[in-house]
Amino acid sequence: MAEHEGVDAEEFKSTFRHHPAGVAVVTADDGAGPAGLTATSVVAVSAEPALLAFSLTSASTTAPRVLGARTAVVHLLGAGEVGLARRFATGGIDRFADPGSWTRLPTGEPLLREVTVWLRCRIAQRLTAGDSTLVLGEVLGTHQNTSDRCPLVYQNRTFYVLGESAVVT
Repeated sequence: MAEHEGVDAEEFKSTFRHHPAGVAVVTADDGAGPAGLTATSVVAVSAEPALLAFSLTSASTTAPRVLGARTAVVHLLGAGEVGLARRFATGGIDRFADPGSWTRLPTGEPLLREVTVWLRCRIAQRLTAGDSTLVLGEVLGTHQNTSDRCPLVYQNRTFYVLGESAVVT
């Protein structure tokens, strides 16, 4: 029997903690009410057609609710939205307890009121990948109000805000 090659889960996670990632909250409704979670795995996949992807760990109690929905809203968080990132990353709470913090789009998806950049998508594919599910979403619509907005990123278990400084090559 061949020896399994690769790194263990803790080594893998420790290595990726040093790679910053944008922060998003994914919301959906599978028919049992609104559900949502914080994700740092959102990536643009294709411009034509417009596709994005994110992964959901099987350890998340919210993941089955998002996976059971036909559509979702991916909220891309900015500097002023770290509270949302923390709330939607906290287990065992009602993340939608404050009725003033969210509403529904005309199509039914839960929308976080204070987030100014979001994408509505149809869940096109779900692919089991190890202990996670990779979700491919076809983007059906977007909303952008990015004036004076600095993105929120996550690195080594800490939230950071990207400023306006750029590295010039």
